[in-house]
Amino acid sequence: MRKLENIPNHLGIIMDGNRRFSKRLMLKPWKGHEWGVKKLEKILEWCKEYDIREITLYTFSIQNFDRPKEEFNYLMKIFTENFEKFKNDSRIEDNSLKINIIGRLWMFPEELQEKLKSIMEKTKNNKGYVINFAMAYGGREEVIDATKKIAQQIKSGELDIEDINEEVFKKNLYIAEEPDLVIRTGGEKRISNFLSYQSAYSEFIFLDKLFPELEKDDFEECMIEYSNRKRRFGK
Repeated sequence: MRKLENIPNHLGIIMDGNRRFSKRLMLKPWKGHEWGVKKLEKILEWCKEYDIREITLYTFSIQNFDRPKEEFNYLMKIFTENFEKFKNDSRIEDNSLKINIIGRLWMFPEELQEKLKSIMEKTKNNKGYVINFAMAYGGREEVIDATKKIAQQIKSGELDIEDINEEVFKKNLYIAEEPDLVIRTGGEKRISNFLSYQSAYSEFIFLDKLFPELEKDDFEECMIEYSNRKRRFGK
C-alpha cells in the first residue's frame, strides 16, 4: 500500500454494475448481488488499510423498489441474512465499528427492519469507524424529510424560522457528514440521487469497471488521484 499525504476521511461509493456483471456470466441479473457482497467485504478491508474513518455505501435506492418482484425478494433475503451475519462479526468489536442505516427504513419488510435496527442499536456507542448503508435512500427524499422535520419543529415552537441556517438543516438530514470523495463504478457518470446535499463539494471519480470487478489496484489509484487533487471549495 502506497503511503499518501491526503486521504479522504469520509468516502462515498455508488456500487453500480452488479446486475450487468451477472448478465455477462449468463445468470439471472440479481445473482450479481452475491458478488457485490463479497466485493464489499474487500472494500471494507481496503478502507481500514488506508484508515478511512467513515464510508457511505449506496446500497438500495428508493427507485430500486420498482425492481421485479423476484429480484426484490431475493435482495431482501440477502440483506436480512447478511446484516444478521454482520452483527455478530468480530470486526465490529475489534474496530469499534458504528453501523448506520440511512433512508426510509419503514419501506422495508418488517423482518429486515428489525435486523437493521438491531445492528444500529448494538453499535451506536462505537467510536472507531463509521459505515453508513444508504437503504431505501434518495438524496431528494432526504431533503424533503429534513424539511418536514424542520417544519414540525417550527409548528411545535421548538424552532423559529429566523434560526434556520445551514447547520440547522444539516442536523435534520439522515447524516450531516460530507463525503470528501465519491467513487462510482459501472461506467455511468451521474450521482443518481446519492447524497445530493452533502456532496456539493465532494470530489468525484467515475470508473468503467463494474462493482464486482473492482480490484485493490483500482481502489489505490482512486486514493492516489484524490491525494493529487487540490480542493479549493470555491476559493
